[in-house]
Amino acid sequence: MSKLLKGLLLSSLILSSYTLNAAELKIGYVQVEKILQDAPQTTESSKKLEKEFAPRSQELEKMQKQIRDLETALDKDSLTMSETDRKNKERDVSNIKIEFQRKQRELREDVTLRKNEELAALQDRINKAVTSVSETEGFDLVVYSGVAYASKKIDITDKVLKSLGKK
Repeated sequence: MSKLLKGLLLSSLILSSYTLNAAELKIGYVQVEKILQDAPQTTESSKKLEKEFAPRSQELEKMQKQIRDLETALDKDSLTMSETDRKNKERDVSNIKIEFQRKQRELREDVTLRKNEELAALQDRINKAVTSVSETEGFDLVVYSGVAYASKKIDITDKVLKSLGKK
């Protein structure tokens, strides 16, 4: 036999062997975005954060009302006030606005930090649920996002969501 024919025969044997092994693989796909949106832990986390930051949000709302009231009073009384009183009131309003902006920025930063912490914890739970479902169902490979196409028959997202709902 010629070397070319032996090479072709060997290549076809390897390729057919690889094809048989690939056919035995059980592959699954998970839509992370759907899980992040639909998982019961997402709702719990949102409520938890809302409750945690509600007092600070209410304080900011009160400050904002105070600023509006002071500005309204200043506009109304500015014609009858002395120049010194008007400047003092304007300075007071300006200081309260600066304080309001600082507290508003701090709140945004703290909320972002806590959201990231909650998201990290949720991602950890999702990964454990995916691993659990994958091992229980005998999957050899499960992929997340970044897939151009995935058939509905390999999509295990709902199984993972069901697993997350049990905890």
